[in-house]
Amino acid sequence: MRIHKPMGELEKILQRTEHGEPQAAAQLLVLVYDELRKLAALKLSREAPGQTLQATALVHEAWIRLGGDEQPGWENRAHFFAAAAEAMRRILIDNARRRRALRHGADAEKVDLESIELTAEANDDRLLAVHEALDVLAKHDAAKAELVKLRFFVGLSVEEAAKVLGFSTPTARRHWAYARAWLYREIKREQAAH
Repeated sequence: MRIHKPMGELEKILQRTEHGEPQAAAQLLVLVYDELRKLAALKLSREAPGQTLQATALVHEAWIRLGGDEQPGWENRAHFFAAAAEAMRRILIDNARRRRALRHGADAEKVDLESIELTAEANDDRLLAVHEALDVLAKHDAAKAELVKLRFFVGLSVEEAAKVLGFSTPTARRHWAYARAWLYREIKREQAAH
């Protein structure tokens, strides 16, 4: 990539940033901004369709990662632009990882299974919501619904309910965790619908 600014001016500003001169970083950004934006646009043009990051945002984020107003000492123009290109690459990689994580459930609501209260002391609205969701669960998985009935309405422990249903305790724990999460989601969905 060719810098269209006089090489001497850029080298002088790079030297001034190396010596910690306060205004040098701002002058450096003004001097190299267009070139960084072209570099960013080139990198973004190679990205998959649907990229939401824009060249301006990429330049600004790269500038911050390079040190912002407190630029490190740069050996020369090539050193600076190599670091800028690397910063942009890392930003694009981080962005791609975030998008991939979202596709794989990173935006799912995390729920502490023990905090989901399914007790007989629940208020009437909660009791009715559990009852309606339990009917739906019974159509989906009758064994898990039976476990919930024994835990919620009868008050049996996981171990006691496992014995009644003929499950091993670990299987009952897995079923209980699944059923609680499933009921929680179903109740939330129903509440949102009303």
